[in-house]
Amino acid sequence: MLTKRIIPCLDVTLDKAGGSVVKGVEFLDLKEAGDPVEMAKRYNEEGADELVFLDITASSQGRETMLNVIERTADEVFIPLTVGGGINSIEAIRQTLRAGADKVSINTAAIKNPDFIREGAEIFGSQCIVTAIDCKRNTNLKANPEKTVLELEDGTLAWYEVVIYGGRKGTGIDALKWAKEVEALGAGEILLTSIDRDGTYAGYDLPITKKLSEELDIPIIASGGVGSPEHIYEGFSSGKADAALAASIFHFREYSIPEVKEYLRKRDIPVRL
Repeated sequence: MLTKRIIPCLDVTLDKAGGSVVKGVEFLDLKEAGDPVEMAKRYNEEGADELVFLDITASSQGRETMLNVIERTADEVFIPLTVGGGINSIEAIRQTLRAGADKVSINTAAIKNPDFIREGAEIFGSQCIVTAIDCKRNTNLKANPEKTVLELEDGTLAWYEVVIYGGRKGTGIDALKWAKEVEALGAGEILLTSIDRDGTYAGYDLPITKKLSEELDIPIIASGGVGSPEHIYEGFSSGKADAALAASIFHFREYSIPEVKEYLRKRDIPVRL
């Protein structure tokens, strides 16, 4: 059985020299968590399976600075590094990989031009292309005739709408339909974030995580809402995810990666110790 991956996520802003890691709730109310390179080194030493860097400023003038952060991080860590945020061209992928990333995460650019996924996968290989899908629950069942309706924890019916620009703009696209298209275009895995859960400590959004994990063949990385090791366990056991992404609980040292992995091991979730 394949081991389940534990992946700290570092949201990086370039507002100050060297960049800084920040964390908020539903992508808002950001507070600083530390230096990206130092935090990446700590996670590498603690036994993280991979790291995700998201450039949340993602401005064209900040791209060069972010590449410098990636280069410095790649010199210090020896686990796979995925980088996302503002990557919207083949050249941007090339520069990011050249700086030391192992994979790139693309989101808004893929929504605007789905062929960007295919082109990236053909040039760099599917294993390099992670498609990030940010979604929100939508209880307006008349909004999209092609939606997949799921039953939520309280019995409410909803579909999951793909959102862009940090969750601020809806697209009207059904998350499951988009995920299947992404897989067909050649993405190697999907980073699934529930905006409703981001930073809330309420646990992963299990209905949509489970649905994508069951319907797709490529790995699903669950993201958004971890507040305890139990939530990560639920993401694997109930959500059927292949990997668990978390930020706040690790950044603010509420739990360490070894603690989480030991918790999972005792519950028969296969992890790399």
